[in-house]
Amino acid sequence: MLGAWFFVVAEARDEFLMKIERFEDIEGWKLARELTRLVYNATKNPDFSRDFGLRDQIRQAAGSAMHNIAEGFDGGSNAEFAKFLRYAQRSCTEVKSQLYAALDQSYITDDEFKLIYDWSTKTHQCIGGFIRYLTKN
Repeated sequence: MLGAWFFVVAEARDEFLMKIERFEDIEGWKLARELTRLVYNATKNPDFSRDFGLRDQIRQAAGSAMHNIAEGFDGGSNAEFAKFLRYAQRSCTEVKSQLYAALDQSYITDDEFKLIYDWSTKTHQCIGGFIRYLTKN
């Protein structure tokens, strides 16, 4: 990325311009990183960890949310970046679906399900806000 992205953030009815110089500065990436951490912690459960297919799939989906944001950051245009952000959103949705399979197999508790599901929703929404910003300009 040769330049920097600028993102308007509304806080307490005041808007300010936030400069994003690295993908690590993107709030959606920070949320996706935490989503990935939550998923990895949940999949360390002995029963969950032995279900290699589901374990690997949900880990890859969570990581994909984070990685697509980083990859899109170097896309060169708002349209290209937004495309990768949409991939990241889809990965958040994939995590949610896989959580149901984990819950149905009793690999996670109701509380773990809710925590990760809600975090995935929060991440998805934050990314959506960034997409709206990028595509309106």
